[in-house]
Amino acid sequence: MDDYIKIFKALSDMTRLKIVWLLTNIDEKICVSEIVEVLGERQYNVSRHLKILKDAGMIREVKEGKWVYYYLLPINDKFGHFIQSAISVIPESAMSQEKAKCERLLDQRKHYDTK
Repeated sequence: MDDYIKIFKALSDMTRLKIVWLLTNIDEKICVSEIVEVLGERQYNVSRHLKILKDAGMIREVKEGKWVYYYLLPINDKFGHFIQSAISVIPESAMSQEKAKCERLLDQRKHYDTK
């Protein structure tokens, strides 16, 4: 039961819910600096929120060169599917500015990666 409580507690904060929503709807790895810019939060706060989501078993990090990227863990149980489904039906209009900003940043990253 403790694992379920950790997930609900992790999602009870608006910033963490936004992070998970972005990771769900962008479907791409995102680094801390991108999340900071998209959400307008301080780097320290974003890092703290990411740690809580990681401790709840919702996200993972992967280091690629000098960058650390975060992504959603693959869902392998009914509870996880329920949670992700619930997050995915949050209307895009609630996060339209953040999503558009994130997509621009990811496009810029792809442009720099090809140079």
